[in-house]
Amino acid sequence: MTINMTRSQYTNISALLLLFFSLVLMQCTSKPEKQASVAEPTAMQDGYKAKGLAYAAGNQQKVEAIYSNLVSALEDNNAISIVAQVNHQQNASKAGMDLNPTRVVLFGNPKLGTPLMQANQQAGLDLPQKILVYEDEAGETYAAFNSVQYLASRHGLDTVSTLPKIENALSGLVKNATNSQVVNPDANSVSLNEGVVSKESTNSFTDTYEKLSKAIEGNANIKIMAELDHQQNAKSVGLELNPTKLIVFGNPNLGTPLMQAAQTVGIDLPQKMLVYQDNSGTVRVAYNDPYYLAERHGIDGQDDVLRKIADALGSLATAATK
Repeated sequence: MTINMTRSQYTNISALLLLFFSLVLMQCTSKPEKQASVAEPTAMQDGYKAKGLAYAAGNQQKVEAIYSNLVSALEDNNAISIVAQVNHQQNASKAGMDLNPTRVVLFGNPKLGTPLMQANQQAGLDLPQKILVYEDEAGETYAAFNSVQYLASRHGLDTVSTLPKIENALSGLVKNATNSQVVNPDANSVSLNEGVVSKESTNSFTDTYEKLSKAIEGNANIKIMAELDHQQNAKSVGLELNPTKLIVFGNPNLGTPLMQAAQTVGIDLPQKMLVYQDNSGTVRVAYNDPYYLAERHGIDGQDDVLRKIADALGSLATAATK
């Protein structure tokens, strides 16, 4: 059978065939598309901003569920003692301010922590250990803690033998509580003594601590959350340590605005002051510089609050050391 076509019909059919074979060729030679990567939540990126802060995502769990898992695990471990539990959101509410769910638990194991202070008593400023659990503005939950490398570099503890055990314990607690992998920050190390203010006292260890305690108690805006005798805890596990005491206290009116700016700063709140006597007999009071904490957690626009905190801490240290 013969099919007669005009020139225009022939041209149209040829064009259609050419288009068909071109499409087939493209499908055969093109590479499969990659799935679009899921962007990290803002809070996770904020976690990276905080120097030395390791964390795990909550996998849709609420803060209370993660925190409950965490506390239960701590209570089930006979080697660990819970020193204090702080509900930052509740404290903010009492001060008439709003804050997303934010909780921190302070706990310790003297067998693991004392060797750090034997190497450098100033490490007691970051002991006991702390784990922060919070929900960000997007509704994502996280559990965070100070990485071992952060503690080691800040206090010169790289050779202390208990560091790997501490790292495994902290990572295990957070991993089990969140059912999620722990992420270590890119900015994991800091310089020696970074952000630590230290003042030498003209008084004895006992007098220095008593003066500090009375100065805090005499301020109606401040509440003592916990007091910890590191030396006594060391003795309880058969270890020696020079006189070393920590006092934990806070003022939600000043702390809450910082957490509103960056919830991760809750790991460093409430405030802490360490009193210790070194091998030479020198007594010192050490505490975290609030401006350093702002830098660590990427806090902007809180200069007035930071100045008030710095002035208050300076006044307390002076009252204890003079």
